[in-house]
Amino acid sequence: MAFLLVQCHVSSCAFIARHSPLICSSRLQDMRSLFFAARSFSGASSFASRKKGGPLRIHASTIQAGGITISREDVVKEDDPTNNVPDTVFSKLGLHLHRRDDHPLGILKNEIYKYFDEKFSGKYQKFDDLSPIVSVTSNFDDVLVPPDHVSRRYNDTYYINSDTVLRTHTSAHQAEKLREGCTHFLVTGDVYRRDSIDATHYPVFHQMEGFRVFSQAEWEAAGVDGTSFALQDLKETLEGLAKRLFGDVETRWVDTYFPFTNPSLELEIFFQVLGCGVTEPAILENNGRAGTVAWAFGLGLERLAMVLFDIPDIRLFWSSDPRFTSQFKAGQLGIKFKPFSKYPPCYKDISFWINDAFTENNLCEVVRGIAGDLAEEGFNLI
Repeated sequence: MAFLLVQCHVSSCAFIARHSPLICSSRLQDMRSLFFAARSFSGASSFASRKKGGPLRIHASTIQAGGITISREDVVKEDDPTNNVPDTVFSKLGLHLHRRDDHPLGILKNEIYKYFDEKFSGKYQKFDDLSPIVSVTSNFDDVLVPPDHVSRRYNDTYYINSDTVLRTHTSAHQAEKLREGCTHFLVTGDVYRRDSIDATHYPVFHQMEGFRVFSQAEWEAAGVDGTSFALQDLKETLEGLAKRLFGDVETRWVDTYFPFTNPSLELEIFFQVLGCGVTEPAILENNGRAGTVAWAFGLGLERLAMVLFDIPDIRLFWSSDPRFTSQFKAGQLGIKFKPFSKYPPCYKDISFWINDAFTENNLCEVVRGIAGDLAEEGFNLI
């Protein structure tokens, strides 16, 4: 048994102007619901939403994702103890920010597509509407994530059931595309990780996966081994992309570790990191590509867009406020965001006893179900 002090911080980010009075006011019924949910949470969960001035209630709905209709009951399973997907996360499925041509993420995605089309005309297949609901095998096993890796934990990944998750990375489609015969492809989509919410973190964000396979004839013609050939091509490709997006900026390569590439590298640009590397041979062999080499990279679109558009808070990407959305136009990369309001943060402290089954993200999602994405948090166990 431990004592928990929760410091709830309502953000001062630019889009709270119309909502701050609601969030900063105390509502006894909301707090009672919060304490009950936090006390009784054990695994299966239900999450509530509230209209202004109204009671807490759960809303069923359906969304379109990956070309199929998905109901709330397909994703949020209150009677399944392995399910930890809240309504606040389900509501983000099917929004497809990266497919909106006048949204910063769509503008960035299309600019990257143009780079690959111009540099490698007709070679790269593009996928940006694949379902975010994937198997544990696709998300972890197929890309060689170890069974005891931290990313598999209930506190880090959204599980629909013990065999199915909301993808934590676009690499979840690597094996599928290789088995389909793809050798050059880009996969863009929304990915889901149980994370804190603040100006630079959000449980839903967007990635682009790049993948290219090389035949033995290609590296033999160059007179080098396959790994060296793939690594050199990868560096040239990403350095060219960095120059396309940011101009003549300083970059550097850093050795790192990913379970699905070896060697693994990161390209640092303005303190933004692009993870990449030469694909592990086992991934190729397991998917019908023995005797080849490949490279892969992963880009976090929000992090790049925040630099390119001067967007100070990752939550702004989800705003439908016209003061935000009207600032961006299709095909115009790097328009600088103009803040439209400034409100001070509001701090509230809550404390109560917890048991050993407590996980921080469970409580966070209960809070967000009432207060929304503007509630940030800090935890102190006493």
